[in-house]
Amino acid sequence: MTRTAIYPGTYDPVTRGHIDICERGLKMFDHIVIGVADSLAKQPFFDIDERIDMLETVFSDNNRISVRRFSGLLIDFARECNAEVIIRGLRAISDFEYEVQLAGMNRSLANEIETVFLTAAQQYAFVSSSLVREIARLNGDVSEFLHPVILQRLTEKLQKSR
Repeated sequence: MTRTAIYPGTYDPVTRGHIDICERGLKMFDHIVIGVADSLAKQPFFDIDERIDMLETVFSDNNRISVRRFSGLLIDFARECNAEVIIRGLRAISDFEYEVQLAGMNRSLANEIETVFLTAAQQYAFVSSSLVREIARLNGDVSEFLHPVILQRLTEKLQKSR
């Protein structure tokens, strides 16, 4: 029996922190579906097709990871994927409060699906996609936080938007 987990997020863009959480999740689960949220409320910098493409590029050599778009309830997406677990990454205590609230609500909607929290590796505990984008916009060096392909895509998109 294959144990499937989903790792949902906007990934705008995917950071090394996201990659780390996903790779560590593979130690516990046979397959991880990265769910890319089609969330217009967040007004993403990269459109959903770009975010999916970047994730597929980063994980192209790993057949235990797949990438899918989703909108609507996370629980409905988890069921569509036959996932038993939702993986969530935690960077700081402020993340914990919000994530525990979401996990509780998800459990009340679908008690058959568990949420597992993975803490960020120390070197990524302060890294967020929005912070990386802001630093890059101001010409700061974000190369240590992004896969080289993602860095290139971010740089190109910023140059086009200027």
